[in-house]
Amino acid sequence: MDLASLSLYIVAVAAVTVIPGPTMLLALNNGAHGGKRIAACGIAGAAVSDLILIAAVGCGLGALLLASEQLFTVVKWIGAAYLLYLAYRLWNAPVRPVQTDTPTEKVRTGRAAFLRSLLVALSNPKALLFFSAFLPQFIRPEEAIAVQYITLALVTALIDIALMTVYAVGGHHAMRLLSGQAMRWLNRGCAGMLAGLGIALSLYRRSNSN
Repeated sequence: MDLASLSLYIVAVAAVTVIPGPTMLLALNNGAHGGKRIAACGIAGAAVSDLILIAAVGCGLGALLLASEQLFTVVKWIGAAYLLYLAYRLWNAPVRPVQTDTPTEKVRTGRAAFLRSLLVALSNPKALLFFSAFLPQFIRPEEAIAVQYITLALVTALIDIALMTVYAVGGHHAMRLLSGQAMRWLNRGCAGMLAGLGIALSLYRRSNSN
C-alpha cells in the first residue's frame, strides 16, 4: 500500500469517525463522569473492536453478513436493543461530584467501560458492512493481504483513539465547568442521541447501502 492510498484512507476514516456515534458519545460520557482512567478503558474497548471487525472482514465475515438476511437481522436487533438499554441507563444515571473511588471500584468500573464500548461497536452490523465495502478498495491483491489488513486495522484504531480522546477530554472539562443540573441534561442529551441511533439502526435496511 502506497503513501497516497494510506493518506486517503486516513482522511476518509477520520471524516466518518468524527461524526458523533455510539462509541464517541460513550467516550464523552466516560470523560465527564468516570475520569481519565475510565475514559481510557472505554477508548481501549472501542479500539479493540476496530481490530476485531477488520479481522472479521479479512476472514470473510462481512461477506457472510451480507449474504445472510437472518444473521444481519439478529445482529441488527441486538445492537439496537443494547443502544436503547444504554440510553435508558444514561437517562436515569445520577449526577455525582468528582470523587476518588477505591481501587476495587475503579477496576470494576474500568472493565465495565471497556466491555460497554466493545459491545456497542461489535453489535452494530453497519460497522461491519461499512468495513466490508470500504476496506477492499484499499487492498492491493498483488501485495501481502494480511499485512495490508493489519496496517489498516492499526491505523483505524489509532484514529479512533485520537478522536475519542478529544471527546473524553471535552467531557472531563464539562464535568468541572457545568453545574449538576447542566450535567444531568448532558447525560440526557447523550441518552437521547443513543436512543435515536438505536431506533435508526432498527430501521436500517441493507438495500439502502447496496
